[in-house]
This record gives sequence, C-alpha cells and structure tokens, in this order.
Amino acid sequence: MDYQEALKYIRSTQKFGSVLGLERIGKLLELLGNPQRRLKFVHVAGTNGKGSTVAFMGSVLTQAGYRVGMYTSPGLHRLNDRIRIGAREIEDHRVSEIMTRIRWRIDEMTAEGFDSPTEFEIITALALEYFHQEECDIVLLEVGLGGRLDSTNIIEAPVLSVITPVDYDHMDILGSTLGEIAGEKAGILKPGTELVLYPQKQEAEEVILMKADVLGIPVHKVNFNQMEMMGQDDYTQRFRYDNEEYKLTILGEHQVKNAVVAIEALNLLDAKVMRIPHDALKKGLLMAKWPGRFEILSHDPMVVIDGAHNYQGVEVLRKNLERYFSGRKVVFIMGVLKDKSYLEMVREVLPLARAFVTITVDNERALGGAELAAILSEDGMVAHHSETVKDAMEKALSIREGNEIICAFGSLYYIDEVRMYFLEEGETDTSL
Repeated sequence: MDYQEALKYIRSTQKFGSVLGLERIGKLLELLGNPQRRLKFVHVAGTNGKGSTVAFMGSVLTQAGYRVGMYTSPGLHRLNDRIRIGAREIEDHRVSEIMTRIRWRIDEMTAEGFDSPTEFEIITALALEYFHQEECDIVLLEVGLGGRLDSTNIIEAPVLSVITPVDYDHMDILGSTLGEIAGEKAGILKPGTELVLYPQKQEAEEVILMKADVLGIPVHKVNFNQMEMMGQDDYTQRFRYDNEEYKLTILGEHQVKNAVVAIEALNLLDAKVMRIPHDALKKGLLMAKWPGRFEILSHDPMVVIDGAHNYQGVEVLRKNLERYFSGRKVVFIMGVLKDKSYLEMVREVLPLARAFVTITVDNERALGGAELAAILSEDGMVAHHSETVKDAMEKALSIREGNEIICAFGSLYYIDEVRMYFLEEGETDTSL
C-alpha cells in the first residue's frame, strides 16, 4: 500500500474504538518478531507534561549524539509527527512499507480468531518496528491513555520510568478518584526499572510510592525547592536548578518544572547507561521545541495557542497568561471534547476573559461549538460560534480591542489548524 492507503487503513480501525488491553498489541508484535525486545526505553506516564518532558529529553540526548526514537500522542499536524528520530519525522515511504507488513500480520491475527487491533495499537506497533529497524539507541515512549493497559505497556522493564503530574482526566475509563487514576498510571512500573517522580497530590503519590515499594523500585522524587526562576521575556526563560543556570525557549513556569524532571531523568541515564555531556544538557534544553503548548504565534496582535485540554492544563494556562500578560484581557478561542470538564475549564479562565469564540473540533467526541457558545451566553459572557478555524480566527481578530490577547486553547485536534492559519498568513514568529 502507498502512504495514503496506509493512512486510510489506519483510520478505518477507528471503528474498533479505544479499547484498553495488551492481548491484541502483544499478538501483533509477536507476529512482527517482537521488535520492542531489542530496544531500550524510557517510559513516560502522567496526565499532563508527558510530551514536554519527552521533548526536553529527546533534544538533549540528540545533542549528546544518540539516535533517539520518540513516540508521542496525539500528533499536532499529522501521524508522522508522533513518530520521530531526533527532529526527523518518520518518512511517508517508511509508513507505507511498514504498514504493508503490519496489515498482513493483522490479517493473520483475525484469521486466528483475534480481534483486530485498535488505531492506537497499530500506530504503536508501527513506531516500535520503525525504531527497531532504525537501530535507535534509546526510545522515549509516551503512554497514550492511563498506563497499566495502554498498548505502550507491552514493553518489558524500561531503563527508566517517569511519572509526570497526575490529575483527573478520562475518569470514565481510569477511575473516579485520584488514587484510582494514579494506580492506572503506576501500572507502567516493573521490577528492574527506576522511577523519576514529579511531586504529586497526596492521594496520588501514596498510591504510586506503595506500588514502587511493593516492586522494589528506587524512586527519585524531584525536589522543586532547588529550582529558582530567574526571569523571562516573550522568547526565553531562565532558571537555576541545583546551582546550575539553564535557559529554555519553551515558555511557561510549568515547562521549567517539566525541564527539571527531564534533567533528573537524564542524570540517571548518565549514571546508568549513556554518557550525557553537560554542554549537551544545556544546549539540548535550550533548543527543545514543543509546538502548540503556550506558544506565541504573533506579537502584534499577541496570539497564543495552548493544547490545554483538561482542568489542570487550563489552570496552568491561566497562571501563565497572568504571569506573562498581567492586567490584559483575553479573547479566547475554545474547542474541546465533550468528555472533558469543560465547565470547570471555562470557570478557570473566566476572570481573564472579555469574549469567547467557540468551534467544534473535528472529532466524533467533540462538544458542539454552538452548544458551548449557548452555555457561555447564558452565563452572561460574550460568545460567538464559528464553523471553521479560519472564521474563528477572523472573528477573534475583528472583536479584539486595544491590547487584548487572543488565546486559542483546548483540543490539539484543532490547535494545529490555528497554527497553520498563521503560517499561511505569514504572521508566525519563527524565532520562537
């Protein structure tokens, strides 16, 4: 099959839903020769911050001269940007080549009576086979959903496990309490690994530490008391950690914390399996990019995009807007999935808002933009619904007043369209 046929085949498996479990991915990988068994991994779970942590680590390890596979989700622009070696996305022809082989194996599976793998399982198998063929030195593997039954958890004990902040999300699948959700995230832990842990809320942390203790896993809890913010502008931010100064071009104080988690993980890798020179650490953190996460697209007018798609993410977004743009009102563009806590998300940004423009995300689980606009209007907010991202941007630009900021947030399923609008208009500040 060619590239477009491969994409069409992958999309056709959406009808099987997002069913957790390891039986299907295990069988598919077995038929592919278990490529995951010949790779080293850092396995990253959590509710927020996973992708940023992977981006920081991947940039540093690439600077150190390693061949680094990175698997993240969801993709911002297209499938290929979820599967990368360093900064290079998987090539179209490699997708088609590997997917041709995977399709044969899926036919074998179903002939034997196995259920067809889900879309995420197929993409995971594609990534693992690609990283094996490319002989990656290490793979940074981001969990898709939860951890215990996520298809990425088919790997054996990774060199290192990382758990970023755990909060309420996907409660219909992962559990209704923070402890239950943390238990699912901690399901990635296996004897023989070590854990780098972002400090958690008490209920979540107790569950994670108990799981690590039962399995005899050493825990390296990050100490943010050693972190000191040193200043920022619209382009960079500086911080000191463990008496060393660093600079980032990814903005937001939460990203400094993600960078510190990455530093701790990289220090462990340096001690265990791979040499990471200090200059590679500093340069890699500075050069790391993670598009669509508190990213400034334009300075005049000021336009910010952020893939904050749950309450914790929106809480961080609000704090960053207050920190970088104190006293300035915001015209928000918002598009979310209906299974998210969107009312709590709205309440969080309401003190900053002067108006909203809503949009329906291109996803079967999307909350209707017209419905969201009606809810906002009932609460006394200025709210407009737009059918397309282009219309939403033009509406936001037309109703913006004075020095107001435009901030598009919510599902990554539409954030990239906002980004592309500015790329096409030639307004994006590519120096960021």
